[in-house]
Amino acid sequence: MIQAHVWSGRPLHPAALAVLEGLATVTITTVGERNDWCAEAATADAILVSGETFVTGEVMDRLPRLRVIARTGIGVDRIDLDAATKRGLLVVNTPDGPTESTAEHTIALLLNLCKRVMTGDRILRSGQPFPALTDLTPGFEVAGTILGLVGLGRIGSRVAVIAQVLGMKVIAFDPFISAERASALGVELVPSLAKLLPRAQVVSLHLPATPQTRHLINAETLRLMSPGSYLINAARGALVDEDALLAALQSGHLAGAALDVYDPEPPMTNHPLFSHPNTICTPHIGAYTTAGLLRMEVMACEQIALALRGLRPPNLVNPDVWGHLPTDMST
Repeated sequence: MIQAHVWSGRPLHPAALAVLEGLATVTITTVGERNDWCAEAATADAILVSGETFVTGEVMDRLPRLRVIARTGIGVDRIDLDAATKRGLLVVNTPDGPTESTAEHTIALLLNLCKRVMTGDRILRSGQPFPALTDLTPGFEVAGTILGLVGLGRIGSRVAVIAQVLGMKVIAFDPFISAERASALGVELVPSLAKLLPRAQVVSLHLPATPQTRHLINAETLRLMSPGSYLINAARGALVDEDALLAALQSGHLAGAALDVYDPEPPMTNHPLFSHPNTICTPHIGAYTTAGLLRMEVMACEQIALALRGLRPPNLVNPDVWGHLPTDMST
C-alpha cells in the first residue's frame, strides 16, 4: 500500500500524528501559511490549514493530487466551497473542537470589559500616578443584567450556561434554534435582532460569516443597542462594520467593545479600535489553548483519515461532493 501525503500548515501534536500513522506521511510547512506554501504541498493528498488561510480554486489547481481540505476550527469562509465541490474535493472542519476555549474567551472578554480590567492595567503600565477612584469610570456589575446572544449554536449555548452561573439572564436570537432547545438551556428566545438589541446590556455574537450576516452589526443596528451597553465579537470579523462600531464608541453610545476577530484579518497595523480606551482587542486567540488545539488537531486528522480510507467524514462541509472520490484514497 502506498501511503498518502498530508501537508500541515502547523506542527501537530503527537496524538494527532498517531491518527495518521501507517496511513499517511505528514509534512509540516517550513515556510508558513502566510507565504507561498503550495510548492511544498504539491504532492499532498490532503492539507490541514488554519482559519486565516485562503484556499481558492487557483490554490487547488496548484495541488494536483489534492483530495481533502481540512480546517482546524469551524469557519470555512476562506475556502472556496464551490470550487472544491466542482473539483471533487472534500472539505472538512472540526466544529466541536473550539467550543469550550472560545466560550471561555468570550466570558473572559465580557468580565474584563465590564470590570474595566484593561483600563486599570493600561493606567498603571503607562507610568501614570496611582489613580483616585473618583478619577475612574466605575465598572459594570453583570449579575442580574441581560446578556443577548446572537447565535445559540455550540459556542453560544456554552456561553449561555456560563453566563447564567454569573447571575445573568440570557436572551438569544437564532432562527435555526427551536424554542425547546432554548428552554432547555434556560434561555429566552426572541424573534428578531431588533427585539434583542434594545433589551441587552451586553451583546455577544456567535454566528458564521455569510453574505447574509456580513455587517449584521452596523450603524443602524448599533443605534438599537441600549445606551451604555457592550458588544463582544469572538465569532467572525465580517459580522461587524468596524467604522460604525468606532463611531458608536466615540459618541459614547456604547460603553465598550471587545473583539477577537477582524475584517480583514490580519487587520491593519495600529487600527483605531486598538487604541480606543474602551476596547479590548485580542489577536484571534479565542480557541488558542493547549486543550483546544489538541482537540482540533486530533479531530481534523480523524476526518482526514476517514476520507483517505474512502469513508464519509461526519464533518463534511460540502456534502454534494460525496461519491466523486476514489474508493480508497490511501492506495
